[in-house]
Amino acid sequence: MKRQIRDIFADQGEACEKLGSPFTARICRLAGQRLMTGTAVADTILGWQGDASALGDSVPLRLCGALHGLVLTGKSRALAAVYPPHHEGVSDDDLWAAIAGMLVEAEAFILDRLKGPPQTNEVRRVGATLPMFLEVSRQTGLPLALSEVGASAGLNLFLDEFHITLGEDSFGDPTSAVQITPKWRGRRAPKGPLDIQARASCDLLPVDPGNMADRERMLSFIWPDQADRLQRTRAAFDIAARQRARVEKADALDWLKTRTAEPMKGVAHVIYSTIAWQYIPREARATGEEIIRAAGARATEDAPLAWARMEIDGKSPGTGLTLILWPSGEEHLVGRADFHGRWIDWHGWPAG
Repeated sequence: MKRQIRDIFADQGEACEKLGSPFTARICRLAGQRLMTGTAVADTILGWQGDASALGDSVPLRLCGALHGLVLTGKSRALAAVYPPHHEGVSDDDLWAAIAGMLVEAEAFILDRLKGPPQTNEVRRVGATLPMFLEVSRQTGLPLALSEVGASAGLNLFLDEFHITLGEDSFGDPTSAVQITPKWRGRRAPKGPLDIQARASCDLLPVDPGNMADRERMLSFIWPDQADRLQRTRAAFDIAARQRARVEKADALDWLKTRTAEPMKGVAHVIYSTIAWQYIPREARATGEEIIRAAGARATEDAPLAWARMEIDGKSPGTGLTLILWPSGEEHLVGRADFHGRWIDWHGWPAG
């Protein structure tokens, strides 16, 4: 088990490096190499019951989030002194000494944070969902009703309050504090209005954007050497906190049954998720797909249904962007995107 856990930390470090966070990669590698039994935190991690990998409980990111949380809440001057923006020139020995000290000193805090999964609500992913929404709007000529599964704080439900630039085209509020500018490749973004008339979302552990403790916990999972992500997420929190809509605490299957019980006439109903579907147990995912496809079979021209997914598909680079639109039931891979939305490769909906 210990060797397996150490491999998982090494794998997560490699992933963090590729996703532009060398500091988080460094912590993962150090933890994988230097964690030793004998403290409650180390014993919990090294003896983890269950899948500790990124496809399961994401234990390395739970630990990284707990450590960053100590910095953000001002609970550890020792960590703050070796964390961004003060990390340049800090040796591995000094960095690990500060971490190892907090594994004991902040034992209760870290053990509590290890109990829950990482939640980041990566705001840049709207660069991938927006063109799928625009394609639905273009094809149906109807305003949209959004239903997001695994929405966390629901920040990305309010993409029309952001300013998003997709290649030659821009959408939303030019003065917004949230500016999204992914590297855009491929075909031009679909032409269509972004008219969102209704929005709803669910999560097993919803985050209240107006609650400071909830905000801090989510911000702790953003990698500390990515200041732009921290700034963008704080601004998105402010926008979401001003809205009436809140993420519902609900099981995805129960929620989907309710949301799809009746066709929504006069709007195009878009069910979507971004790197969330994989965290639903395998059997439940199959049931969820059955629920959505059954609703699609009931869709009509004046009550269409779309299923838009930014989810891992076992291919590379990045993640697939898949769109199904009913009543036709056409399904297409319309693009690929970086996991954090840094780039979008847009294929578009096939002509004809």
